[in-house]
Amino acid sequence: MHLGDAIIRIKNLRLRAYIGFNPEEQAKKQDVVINITIRYDAARAAEKDAVGEALDYKTVTKQVIAQIEDQHFLLLEKMVHAILTTTMQHPAVKAAMVEVDKPHALRFADSVSLTLSAEREGDGR
Repeated sequence: MHLGDAIIRIKNLRLRAYIGFNPEEQAKKQDVVINITIRYDAARAAEKDAVGEALDYKTVTKQVIAQIEDQHFLLLEKMVHAILTTTMQHPAVKAAMVEVDKPHALRFADSVSLTLSAEREGDGR
């Protein structure tokens, strides 16, 4: 049996961040909701029940939290790109997709979100 790639989903990570270019947005943190989808080869981890062979999603999450809490972003595009870059730095990650929601960004909408994805060169599926 050949296992396909594993999909890890980090769902609804709620953080406070400096996001926006209006003066009031730059002065105080706002809520953001982050969803990260990661694809990686988990065959050895699954077959051996080996922690060392698995992608440590807790480490990925901690890195994202530190990054978002320590920076100021003018655009959602930049924030999403930064999270995606951090996620893709892990060698086991074959592909990732990041969506960030900015609740209450528009008066009559629940939120505004932006999504970006990336995959390793030569790993097109």
